[in-house]
Amino acid sequence: MDRQICGLSSMATRLILAELSEHIRLAHGIPVRFESAGGVEIARRVREGAEADLLVLADDALAELESEGHLLGGTVRPLWVSQVVAAVPAGSPVPALDSESDLRAALLAAERIAYSTGPSGTALVDLITRLGLADTLRDRLVQAPPGVPVGSLLASGEADLAFQQHSELMDLPGVAVIGPLPGDTAISSTFSGGVPVSSTRPDRALEVLDVLGSDTASKTARARGMQAARAQG
Repeated sequence: MDRQICGLSSMATRLILAELSEHIRLAHGIPVRFESAGGVEIARRVREGAEADLLVLADDALAELESEGHLLGGTVRPLWVSQVVAAVPAGSPVPALDSESDLRAALLAAERIAYSTGPSGTALVDLITRLGLADTLRDRLVQAPPGVPVGSLLASGEADLAFQQHSELMDLPGVAVIGPLPGDTAISSTFSGGVPVSSTRPDRALEVLDVLGSDTASKTARARGMQAARAQG
């Protein structure tokens, strides 16, 4: 059997990649293992010389690494798109989220609002600023540590409203997903794959990347709250 292909990924794609790694091993005979952590942490490791055969990160993070020379040219490809959703603790009242005014009301009613260190968190803070609520909500925002699911802050009672990628909030105990943000406030993130210059098997890594972009992978991603990037038009 071939040497194991080792990948690094952000937490948002952890479950998708775990399922697909088993499929790739069984259907294609390529052993694959992904280690997942917060996207900021993975990017830091790569910059500090961590060796890997594949990276799966938010598109902007991967683009920065590519521009810095950490990825082999021409290997980056968009894989999946994830919508940011709002969630509340299970069993608590579920606010309406059908319009921008509903979103504003939910934000203003919340005592503690949890968000991530990843791209969804950055986008949420930008959105709150755009809505003119930055000063009002500043002391209510709670940022989860890197690699810690925002939903855990809901389940533990540390927040009563949270925003993160759907893939990271769905099916968590103690968490009720409300749904995506309405209209022009919607936030989505594209996750892409690429082969780092540290890969010792770039040919095999590209084969794995092809499978990650396949229809089979798209079905797995949909079950985990994401869509194929190409399905976004």
